[in-house]
Amino acid sequence: MTNTQKSGTVFLVGAGPGDPELITLRAWKLIREADVILYDYLIDDSILQDAKGGAVLVYVGKQRGRHSMPQDEINKQLIEYAAANQCVVRLKGGDPFVFGRGGEEALALVAEGIPFEIVPGVTAAVAACSSACIPLTHRNIASSASFITGHEAPGKKDTDLDYEVLAKTSGTLVFYMGLHNIETICENLIKNGLSGETPAAIVEAATMPQEKILTATVATLAQCCQEHQCQPPGLIIIGEVVGLRRELTEVAH
Repeated sequence: MTNTQKSGTVFLVGAGPGDPELITLRAWKLIREADVILYDYLIDDSILQDAKGGAVLVYVGKQRGRHSMPQDEINKQLIEYAAANQCVVRLKGGDPFVFGRGGEEALALVAEGIPFEIVPGVTAAVAACSSACIPLTHRNIASSASFITGHEAPGKKDTDLDYEVLAKTSGTLVFYMGLHNIETICENLIKNGLSGETPAAIVEAATMPQEKILTATVATLAQCCQEHQCQPPGLIIIGEVVGLRRELTEVAH
């Protein structure tokens, strides 16, 4: 195995959507060589078991209303461990630069002159659609895909989401972290012109053994979510491509 360790460097590593078999080889090598691993809530325990003996494992996971460590403190620890000439892996679910605060952490490292590397991971939207047999794009149905936050930063006075634009797209909409706001999301889309009959789905715990997939329409999705007691992590998928799931699952394994 080629030694990829670089002391004093921070590796912002995407661990993929949850299934340990979907992590990249590059990520796995770095996990086995790291002196310090700061890891998130959705990281499977089996991944951490490959850390070398003596490695420092620091849980910095975030759940709704429960943050084990403020983001500023996470940034501080990354800087301090790297400044102490440690090889640091910041292990994140999905991809570091897709709703993972990787950009914030990278900027904090740049400000302190700390070298870093980004290691991509399979992001949840791609994994959830594929796992649920819902093509994210289809050349005859959806020529675009939008990844949208369903939970904006606390304290923001105005939303950055333009529901009028989103409602008019013919592509696929995927909302991250939106289960708690699902009623508002669906109502805003319909209010701005999206048909309530548009196919929609929820994929909970994508790629994991407890994965749950629900299909409905935009008009009925919130009620479906409530009836089935959906819980994070979950993604909301909206678009005509959701309607292909039934046909594709007839023979898919």
